[in-house]
Amino acid sequence: MKSRKFVDSVVVYAFGGNGGDGCVSFRRETHEPHGGPNGGDGGDGGSVILKADKDTDSLLRLFFVPHQRAENGEHGRGKDQYGHCGKNCVIKIPLGTEVWNVTTGEMLADIVNDGEELVVARGGKGGLGNIHWKTATHQAPREHTEGERGEEVSLRLELKLMAHIGLVGFPNAGKSSLLARISDAHPKIAAYPFTTLNPIIGTMIFEDYTRLTVADLPGLLKDAHKGVGLGHDFLRHIERSRFLVFVVDMAGTDGRAPQEDYAALKRELKLYSKDLAARPSLVVANKMDMPEAKENLKLFKRKTRTKPIPVSASTGDGINALREAIRDLVDKNA
Repeated sequence: MKSRKFVDSVVVYAFGGNGGDGCVSFRRETHEPHGGPNGGDGGDGGSVILKADKDTDSLLRLFFVPHQRAENGEHGRGKDQYGHCGKNCVIKIPLGTEVWNVTTGEMLADIVNDGEELVVARGGKGGLGNIHWKTATHQAPREHTEGERGEEVSLRLELKLMAHIGLVGFPNAGKSSLLARISDAHPKIAAYPFTTLNPIIGTMIFEDYTRLTVADLPGLLKDAHKGVGLGHDFLRHIERSRFLVFVVDMAGTDGRAPQEDYAALKRELKLYSKDLAARPSLVVANKMDMPEAKENLKLFKRKTRTKPIPVSASTGDGINALREAIRDLVDKNA
């Protein structure tokens, strides 16, 4: 079941406004009882527009209100009065939203820049009033046109979070605790798996005011590339991360060998996307305050031939070194 605090995929039904009808009208004044045509045009219908907004982080509003309609244009009136155009329906969406046409399966856009707009359902054109048919030989025309109907489209919006760094790890590896230590985020933290069911983004701020966003994603499970657990939801959000930080429970508190966890994480990413698995990364050996961690770390280094950064998200040991390592990783691959 979708969380009602965070929604990352939703179907939206967009309806452009109908154009107003053109008017049939004639001047009827005391001094001119048989005047010519003066029926105005109808107004154009409003359009449905998606607009990327950096302060919007979920598709929650659309989850509850999936039908989005722009205003209809007003009908034309007599005395050469044109109808007002309908107001556009502007929908704010998060940066990193893909827009798909449900009917054709075509991806219409990948919206990533703040303020970027996409018209998804155009309003209909307003109809013409009878003033357009007046000629020297046809001075009392009754012709007019009705307004066009607005476009209707079914869309699927899929959010892929945009963060510089993605934290990758099994459930209960301590990613949420780590994020709380290195950034301004305050995720829910508890001593049991699957505390994080929705992505959480924090911001690391350095002394030179450099800002790096870090995403804590739901824990990965074996066969995540096949959709097991939160697999596809997890992997979709990490696709946009330029850098990966593998968080490994070096104490093996769930009864698994840390090196096997690391190998499984790498394997799942590679099976999902070779490009994703090849992203610049570093390894964090978490829970180093636990008695088993030191011996496990020695074996881990020997088996994986990596140089993990030892930290304890619980006590805060090693956090400054980790922040520096993340900054170096980003600077070297800028």
